[in-house]
Amino acid sequence: MQVPGWFLLVSFFLFSSTSFLSHAISNEEASFIARRQMLHLQENEDLPENYAATYKTDLTFPNPNLKSAYIALQAWKKAIYSDPTNFTSNWEGPNVCSYKGVFCAASLNDSKIQVVAGIDLNQADIAGYIPAEFGLLTDIALLHINSNRFCGVLPKSFSKLTLLHELDISNNRFVGKFPHHVLSIPDIKFIDIRFNEFEGEIPPELFNKTLDAIFINNNRFTSTIPENMGNSPASVIVFANNDISGCIPSSIGQMKNLNEFIVINNNLTGCLPEDIGKLQHLAVFDVSENLFVGALPKTLQGMSEVEVISVAHNKFTGSVPKSICSLPNLVNFTFSYNYFNVEEEGCVPPGKEIELEDMDNCIPNRPKQKATNDCNVVISKPVDCTNKALCSGKSSPPSSNPPTENPTPSVPKQTPTPSTPKPTPTPSTPKAEPPIEDDPHSEAPKRRTRSPPPPVQSPPSPVHSPPPPVHSPPPPVHSPPPPVHSPPPPVHSPPPPVHSPPPPVHSPPPPVHSPPPPVHSPPPPVHSPPPPVYSPPPPVHSPPPPVHSPPPPVHSPPPPVNSPPPPTWEDIILPPHIGAEYMSPPPPTIEGY
Repeated sequence: MQVPGWFLLVSFFLFSSTSFLSHAISNEEASFIARRQMLHLQENEDLPENYAATYKTDLTFPNPNLKSAYIALQAWKKAIYSDPTNFTSNWEGPNVCSYKGVFCAASLNDSKIQVVAGIDLNQADIAGYIPAEFGLLTDIALLHINSNRFCGVLPKSFSKLTLLHELDISNNRFVGKFPHHVLSIPDIKFIDIRFNEFEGEIPPELFNKTLDAIFINNNRFTSTIPENMGNSPASVIVFANNDISGCIPSSIGQMKNLNEFIVINNNLTGCLPEDIGKLQHLAVFDVSENLFVGALPKTLQGMSEVEVISVAHNKFTGSVPKSICSLPNLVNFTFSYNYFNVEEEGCVPPGKEIELEDMDNCIPNRPKQKATNDCNVVISKPVDCTNKALCSGKSSPPSSNPPTENPTPSVPKQTPTPSTPKPTPTPSTPKAEPPIEDDPHSEAPKRRTRSPPPPVQSPPSPVHSPPPPVHSPPPPVHSPPPPVHSPPPPVHSPPPPVHSPPPPVHSPPPPVHSPPPPVHSPPPPVHSPPPPVYSPPPPVHSPPPPVHSPPPPVHSPPPPVNSPPPPTWEDIILPPHIGAEYMSPPPPTIEGY
């Protein structure tokens, strides 16, 4: 039977449309891009010092810096595998300051000449890699490329970006070890690498940098937390959704600026250190979904400004003390899915002024508690918190009778409402379960698999998402989002944007409206939560950055009320907002994160 021509034509159109609309990069495409990078750049290869000077071209440039920028941007354009929105279509010719997403300002060395001071390709849905020539952009102070499909590794030449203040490469598909080249940049203040595929150890050098915010959540890091964590002046630290083991270092008590600490969904063990009580300015403390044991330290009453505490889904025992429930600024205390057997006065839900959650514990005469036999197995074996062996590694897999109910987060879970494209959760390979042991304290609740998929629409940052460093918009608390309107690069070593939307409390998306970075970086948002704890996965179809991204969700785990302001630089002059308006969308969040 002959098929009508019009039917074939319509079928072809529908097939082509479907293919065009699907911009999510496949694993095969990611591998292909990575191979292209490796073929173009030998491992650890760097550019020769005279590379730009010997580059042959018939074009003329106002100054050598713009020539170097032209070489870098043209090499980057050639390394792009897919640009479905034609974001880089005007990247032609010597006038690099007119390229979309590229911003120029007066040079720090010579105010009479213009240089490329910032690049913002947030939510451009571009697939490709970063070429070695990128190291020629030695004048940039701000780099925002979140919510794209960049793959491969960051080249060694990144260490030449000595003026870089703010780096946001979140919500891409970068791989390899932690990008150590970034740590050689002298004055960098904000690092957001969440929602990628980085793996291996967390380098101790990270905590010797003067960073205001550290977002490494939703990667594949497997080490312990370095003992020198207390050296960091950061106000926001988010390690959620990795595979980090061991104990929380006691040096955490030295972090006088710490406003948000979120380590949800890892394999941390042992008891909480007594030194946590020294964190008087901490507003958000979330250690849920780990393997912690023992009693809550009495020193927690020293966290006088804390607003949100979540210790849910661990193996804590003993009593829930009145001294914690009566903290003056506390609004949410979640201690469900543990083995507590006593609730002191003021800790029994529903609270008069705070939200309390106590289900699935061992508390007499309370609804929805564990079976008596299950409780006795754990409670009958006291924990010695002075035993260093508790920090030796991971504990055993979930017990045979895990909770039958779904985890109830300290703040209500949100379903991604993208201020930027929301990602559709594409769970990564579930963590391998270690061998079963007899110690009941090693039992852990069932864990979710995670490894954020490409963003569909990067979800908005939560109401209380932590702000990025000095002039850079902070990502969400439990997965801070990249700035929605990423500000143009600062003129004099421009700091990160001032009002970049803070990351969500339990889902750190990028900031909603990130204005250009002010001269004196404003303090982080009042409730600037660390990367989203329950943040939705990165968007599958990351659309171009919206002009007005919706405000962060109200019920994304709230970040701390008093988030310490990021550092300021008196001698920094930000460049004027030139060129097309650009937006730095927050990284997508994953439900339950």
